[in-house]
Amino acid sequence: MNSLVALYLLLLAGGIVCFVLYYLAQYRIARLLRERHPQQWKIIAEPEQGRPSGMRTWMRMQHVLRSSQPRLPELLRDDAITRWFGLWRVTPWLAWGCWFAAMFLQWKAR
Repeated sequence: MNSLVALYLLLLAGGIVCFVLYYLAQYRIARLLRERHPQQWKIIAEPEQGRPSGMRTWMRMQHVLRSSQPRLPELLRDDAITRWFGLWRVTPWLAWGCWFAAMFLQWKAR
């Protein structure tokens, strides 16, 4: 019984770690774009109309990451961005898998 509790807690912690990595990957991709590809970052960060804001930049970054799969790494040919992009794509699936497995364990323990 104790091993099931430990596995349950590990799965929950694994899901949290994966979600944190998901947001960290977004941050790292944005930072690498700012540092290594300033022209491409300028397209993301500077809106056509209105004032730039953090929320607007985040939304535009989301749009770029989701709409360009997997073209962004191919276009930039940057190994670090490619690695972080791959992590960004995989971690939500891993997180949900961990959490569903934890819910299944909780259901089976009843």
